[in-house]
Amino acid sequence: MSHLLWKTLVLSPVCLGVAVLFSAKVVAAEIETESPTPQQQLISQAKTEENQVLEQVNQYSLDGKNQNSLSQVTSVSQFSDVQPTDWAFQALQSLVERYGCIAGYPNGTYRGNRALTRYEFAAGLNACLDRVNELIATATADLVKKEDLATLQRLQEEFSAELATLRGRVDALEARTAELEANQFSTTTKLVGEAVFAVTDSFGKNDTNNTVFQDRVRLDFQTSFTGKDILHTRIAAGNASVLPLANNTYEGTQTFNVFLGGNNSAFIDWLAYYFPVGNSQVYVAATGGIHSDYVPTVNPYFEDFDGGNGALSTFAGESPIYRIGGGAGAALNLAFGGGGTFKPSLTLGYLAAEANSPNSGSGLFAGNYAALAQLNLNVGDRLTLAATYVNGYHGAGSALFDFGSVTTGVVGTRQANRQDFAGSGSAYVSNSYGFEAAFKPSDKLSISGFVLYSQVTGFGANDDDDIWSYGLGVALPDLGKKGNVLGIFGGAQPYAGSGNNNTPYHIEGFYKYRVSDNISITPGVIWLTNPGQTSDDAIIGTLRTTFVF
Repeated sequence: MSHLLWKTLVLSPVCLGVAVLFSAKVVAAEIETESPTPQQQLISQAKTEENQVLEQVNQYSLDGKNQNSLSQVTSVSQFSDVQPTDWAFQALQSLVERYGCIAGYPNGTYRGNRALTRYEFAAGLNACLDRVNELIATATADLVKKEDLATLQRLQEEFSAELATLRGRVDALEARTAELEANQFSTTTKLVGEAVFAVTDSFGKNDTNNTVFQDRVRLDFQTSFTGKDILHTRIAAGNASVLPLANNTYEGTQTFNVFLGGNNSAFIDWLAYYFPVGNSQVYVAATGGIHSDYVPTVNPYFEDFDGGNGALSTFAGESPIYRIGGGAGAALNLAFGGGGTFKPSLTLGYLAAEANSPNSGSGLFAGNYAALAQLNLNVGDRLTLAATYVNGYHGAGSALFDFGSVTTGVVGTRQANRQDFAGSGSAYVSNSYGFEAAFKPSDKLSISGFVLYSQVTGFGANDDDDIWSYGLGVALPDLGKKGNVLGIFGGAQPYAGSGNNNTPYHIEGFYKYRVSDNISITPGVIWLTNPGQTSDDAIIGTLRTTFVF
């Protein structure tokens, strides 16, 4: 028989089956990764028999991919779920033993129930068709017997119903895939979003705050150019503002209050790039950079990078030492050793609050800045330790814990944030020392805490001071449901050692309830004693709802 005749017999009806079935596997596997729309969910509920056919073939393909190793089957008798009395058994035996074209599972059986057998045979048939066509294309068609071609034709006729069903579905899937490719946002960028709704109010002596309903939204465009780097371009908007307490202090700052906009006006609040250099990581921020972007804060379950899934307050979220300074700059995380029980690393960073301004006393190196060095040590998987040093320069009227540019500070009393010296025109230098630790005795319990001491040296008369702060938190993850967190945190917000020495204690409790993978609700209470280092107390209640997408 001539090559032309063999091609006519095999490549016309048979290759159509190969193309259809193989295309169905590939296209369907890609489409299944998409999140279903409401319309697609309704269609899925009304699934027809044709959809089920396609899913059965897809499942067989996925099962094969999930095997760690595949061994070549050399005899059909190894397929224990194929009966020797079936005519298909004889056909497969001839094809497999002659061409070695079907790969089965190591245990010698196909996976799936009896209803899947026909589609398992269809997948095996495609493999043999592919092998025969390869022999024909490489001019070795003499190895293909006429009887085998007849067998292939008969097998294709047997599975003609399945192939006919797939043809229409494949056409629809291919059209859908083309539409998605034509309208996709980017091949290098994904969008990660968060929206926070919060109802909050404060109670206490001389309290004048009303109940408020506030919001904040963040849209983070994450772009990777090499697969190992990532560029963050984050847009933020919101109307959340801090509830002022009776003593004109702002210790009640919560994480959704931390942004520099207002009135729901959108702006780029963070633009930063991470990329690796060997075992180390480099961080470069053009705007909105803070220390916790690049350095471990050692406060699991409470820290959420000021997002809506951690602690309520900025104080409980991370040690105040990471709130000193911010803006534009760079950092480097150096890892030592290749593993083992002890895993040390060193982090160095520099951020300037006025890096974009060419004015006198501003710029990248002449204005407000904060330089950080931290030694990190992981002892196994349960204990993490860190020692931190931050040196900063702060112009007249600048807060110590200013997050880069918040003049009132985002944590601590007004005395600790140097607001009592704002009118004196005095700049100052700070040297801050911190120690952080986290211990996880079990998967259901985490204990973390910190101690902070800052030495402030002013350039005016009698404005040197010592600033102290400390805190301890206990978190119970997965309490009641996977993804839930019960957190209790207590300590002293940053306070000045001179003058009025009433310690401003902070006690906070919250319970994050995970409604779904994308929605969580967090009720919580914050009790502040001696805010502003006076004798008045304040209680803040919050109900926070967080949507992530």
